[in-house]
Amino acid sequence: MTFKNIVPNLLKNKNKEKNSNNLKNITSTKTIQTFSISPTILQRYADVMINFALHNGKGASKDDVVEIVLHESAKEFLPYLQAEVLKSGAKCLIRYLPEGISRQKYELSSNEQIEYMPDNLIKGRIKDITCTVHIISEVDKEELKGIDPKKIMLSQKHVQKYRKLLNKKEEEGKYFWTLCMFGTLQMAKEVNLSLEEYWEVIVKACYLNFKNPVEKWKKTASEIDRVKEELNNLQIQKIHVEAKDTDLWLSIGEHRQWLGGSGHNIPSFELFISPNWRGTKGHIQFTEKLYRYGNIIENIYLEFKNGLVTKATASSGEDVLKEMIAQKNANKVGEFSLTDSRLSNITKFMGETLFDENVGGKYGNTHIAVGMAYKESYTGDRSKMKESDWEKLGFNDSSVHTDIVSTSNRKVTAVLKNGEEKVIYKNGKFTI
Repeated sequence: MTFKNIVPNLLKNKNKEKNSNNLKNITSTKTIQTFSISPTILQRYADVMINFALHNGKGASKDDVVEIVLHESAKEFLPYLQAEVLKSGAKCLIRYLPEGISRQKYELSSNEQIEYMPDNLIKGRIKDITCTVHIISEVDKEELKGIDPKKIMLSQKHVQKYRKLLNKKEEEGKYFWTLCMFGTLQMAKEVNLSLEEYWEVIVKACYLNFKNPVEKWKKTASEIDRVKEELNNLQIQKIHVEAKDTDLWLSIGEHRQWLGGSGHNIPSFELFISPNWRGTKGHIQFTEKLYRYGNIIENIYLEFKNGLVTKATASSGEDVLKEMIAQKNANKVGEFSLTDSRLSNITKFMGETLFDENVGGKYGNTHIAVGMAYKESYTGDRSKMKESDWEKLGFNDSSVHTDIVSTSNRKVTAVLKNGEEKVIYKNGKFTI
């Protein structure tokens, strides 16, 4: 059954649609978006984000202070998100971000200006909010192309101390976050899709073609939990990834658990873990483009020895890749992930990590992230851990967390604690 048969008339051309509930055209300085997303789709999308994705699948409640963070290109989505927050009884804060001015910031600012952060304002917001909903949308994916990557890294570095405050609050069970994507004409053009085609992928990936997408997400989360339990029961010591131009070993480490299905990302079909970075060795060739800091990085290849990146090349954007890896601890693995092709119905390259790290297709995908590890992968009480404890266990800490994706056919073999070897993933599917 085709997408249009499943969802007749939910996605329409604005020139033909006469629904009085339709919102106005989104206008930017570069283009006018003439394609309209049905209010039905946007309402379902907001329902998923507020009533499922937050609180690990439980949704927002009257005790929450929910912050919605979005750019002006996603303003059409804002009324639907705010409505769901208010209907839940929660308090709603909005951080509405302008577009087209980031390049000016880096061109005109001194290092001191780039490093400046309104400390009291940011700490106050962190103290008050209990949930954050991030909406990814862009009107110029290459806005920062040509900007000195050192300046961009400088800006990222000084966000880290605030991220640590949020991480601590999350570890205490007092903060939850999620993110999704609102497609724009520019994002679609970047990957040679029409806006309608781009939104077709979003709708199918997020189950917005179902009358009750929240229930569908709960069923998917249940299947992810099943696979996750199987992986955790195996007590894996090491992982060996074999594919074309790839021969990579990762050490899982002590007190680890596989994660997935938490609602942090919509969509998300991956199973992932933060390994002990010290045990990474070998090499891996990535197949998917990486959009990072306003630049496109293609054909990334990494070599590891004793847990560190010893070689990093790319056919384009190599200078940005190397500057990123040069940041503190960004030359170490923070995450290893696998996506089963049967779980994900994303089959097109979308130019956004959120979707591309969850791509299905023939062989699913594997990705690793260099930089920051996910402390949720620790099986114990995170609130009792000290920085020295995380370091001892090999949980990497960095201001950078960059997911790099490969869709090549691969075999993943687990070496268990008893010495047994077991193939856990082959031909794009988990075998457990």
